[in-house]
Amino acid sequence: MDAMITLLARELGQKEEYVNNVVSLLDEGNTIPFIARYRKELHGAMDDTTLRKLEERLQYLRNLEQRRQEVKKSIDNQGKLTEELSAAIDGASTLAEVEDLYRPYKQKRRTRATVAKEKGLEPLAAAIFAQSADLPDLQELAKAYIDEEKGVLTAEEALQGASDIIAEQISDDAEIRKTLRTAMQQRAEAGAQAADAEADSVYRTYYHFRQPVSRLQSHQVLAMNRGEREGFLKISLDVDRDAMLQLVRRAVVIPGSPAMEFVKNTAADSYDRLIAPSLERELRSMLTEKANESAIGNFALNLRPLLMQPPVKGKVTMGLDPGYQHGCKVAVVDGTGKVLDTAVVYPTFGDRKKQEAIRTLLGLIRRHGVQHIAIGNGTASRETEAMTVELLKQAPGVSYMIVNEAGASVYSASKLAAEEFPQFDVNLRSAVSIARRMQDPLAELVKIDPKAIGVGQYQHDVPEKQLDEALGGVVEDCVNAVGVDVNTASPSLLKQVAGLTAVTAKNIVAYREENGPFTARKQLLKVSKLGPKAYEQCAGFLRVPESKQVLDNTGVHPESYAAAEKLLELCGYSLKDVQEGKIGLLPQKFKLVESKAAEACGAGLPTLQDVVKELMKPGRDPRDELPPPILRTDVLEMKDLKAGMVLTGTVRNVIDFGVFVDIGVHQDGLVHISQVCNKFIKHPSEVVSVGDIVKVAVLEVDEKRKRISLTMKGVKE
Repeated sequence: MDAMITLLARELGQKEEYVNNVVSLLDEGNTIPFIARYRKELHGAMDDTTLRKLEERLQYLRNLEQRRQEVKKSIDNQGKLTEELSAAIDGASTLAEVEDLYRPYKQKRRTRATVAKEKGLEPLAAAIFAQSADLPDLQELAKAYIDEEKGVLTAEEALQGASDIIAEQISDDAEIRKTLRTAMQQRAEAGAQAADAEADSVYRTYYHFRQPVSRLQSHQVLAMNRGEREGFLKISLDVDRDAMLQLVRRAVVIPGSPAMEFVKNTAADSYDRLIAPSLERELRSMLTEKANESAIGNFALNLRPLLMQPPVKGKVTMGLDPGYQHGCKVAVVDGTGKVLDTAVVYPTFGDRKKQEAIRTLLGLIRRHGVQHIAIGNGTASRETEAMTVELLKQAPGVSYMIVNEAGASVYSASKLAAEEFPQFDVNLRSAVSIARRMQDPLAELVKIDPKAIGVGQYQHDVPEKQLDEALGGVVEDCVNAVGVDVNTASPSLLKQVAGLTAVTAKNIVAYREENGPFTARKQLLKVSKLGPKAYEQCAGFLRVPESKQVLDNTGVHPESYAAAEKLLELCGYSLKDVQEGKIGLLPQKFKLVESKAAEACGAGLPTLQDVVKELMKPGRDPRDELPPPILRTDVLEMKDLKAGMVLTGTVRNVIDFGVFVDIGVHQDGLVHISQVCNKFIKHPSEVVSVGDIVKVAVLEVDEKRKRISLTMKGVKE
């Protein structure tokens, strides 16, 4: 375990003491958000991303150690475990290295080598492979192994069997495989060509494609894999065979030996028949694994800022789910997201129907005091937006925003939506979801499978379990960073709180429905199946605005209430002052007593610094500090765009080769990675995130193909 801690500390650039503390906290059943927020003294204030990386790597190393022990036990049961082999297995740093060392001892399916061994040719193979200087003529040596009963009829057959045994032995050599694996990763080239050159497809870019493996981009690997699966592409990995053979021969051939030519030929057979196909499969698998990790990492990177988009809180909002055949679905929700009214209008059914739609929507706006309109960006969004602009001329003060509706239809048809809105049909539920996405993106998006939100690439190609774990971690971190009002949150939101499950989340809702709103955090302990450990993990992330204890509406953990009160006392304040907002000088006063505060309050300095931040803004939402979303009152069309035009837009997606930006013309524009900034960057995420408000200039507009090329270079913010 000590070696594991040392390795983790070195890889993460953290103190061994901190890493050891985190491992202990994880083993005790503490959640990442709880450790990140409330145990900073124990881990030196690592953030949640670092802690998740530590947890993931710890699991890999523990699996590696378990596999080491399994392999050693298996070899020992065969009576073949030497001290040297045991040390080599213990020193293997990856699962692949462990499997290489285990390879010669693993029970194999019947091979040419096992057949040759059954014929008694193992001693012959050993004698030849030893390549001694006094080795007799191989034909003469092989004659001694002719045995009709065993099926060895000639010396040539005996030598062929010996060659098969030696070829497998070379293939099973861990050092040779390691050397060739490294060489292949450095020197191989990936190639792709069309399965049918006449067939048009989205994979045309790869119909004549070559790239060194070391320079392959993740999106290229995933695109080629999918193209191969769908039958459009043929993929190959090419490497200089002569150079690879040279490496094998250097490892096994003794120059000048009478058996030199025989072993050289056998080495070539081993490489061509056994090693190369195996290592090619390994390399393809490794490239796919790395590409999957990159795609999942990119998805997680985009999901976080999307979930943390600033909410447009407390405003009566109208959600429009555009459509042609079934009309535009309308839902009006109040400032808390409660549905006030619904309707269906048909703005695409000719001018008469459009004017009728405007009158209906105008009536809803006036009746309910609608301040904002959220329009889904799907089918018929363009026509709906044009109708909305016409409508707003008669409704001064009302503005609209195009909302990314990815996943809204998935939510609408879900069991969760049916439970939440049993009285509405699927389409109207979608309109409600679109309105609520504008009001509080996080609270609404947690109801949807993160994979359906649409801020990544190739989400259907990567391992589902791995993707779910990564995205689930992001959702959990975002929800806990913001905090949750225990009296208004849905079960979907509550179950993302550290320490809570789907069951305890439902029980919290059931408790408040039966007993009325929570009036203190301590009441959570009365909720069915929510025990002391779950309370410890979740309490700090749940807000109780109705509580008389002001700390219940902050991120201060109940275990630190006494420390918070003592800190206020040291600074000349009280909880009443916090409630009345009369602690404006608290940060300055805290600085003056900082040196003695930790000892006096019985809490670490990082905890007290967090307490000060929380006391300054009870019930604060960190998203309120971000730039607000763009609300529009007019519409642009693609034909209005001209090269050089500078526009303000919202980043919708950040991928390997660029950034998609919503500039208010329904079709997102692409800022290629080369146009993101004036310096070299490996990935656009180094400069922008999903949800960022950016200035862009139009480079080119292709109306026919519905493509807009944008640049951020040289555009003044």
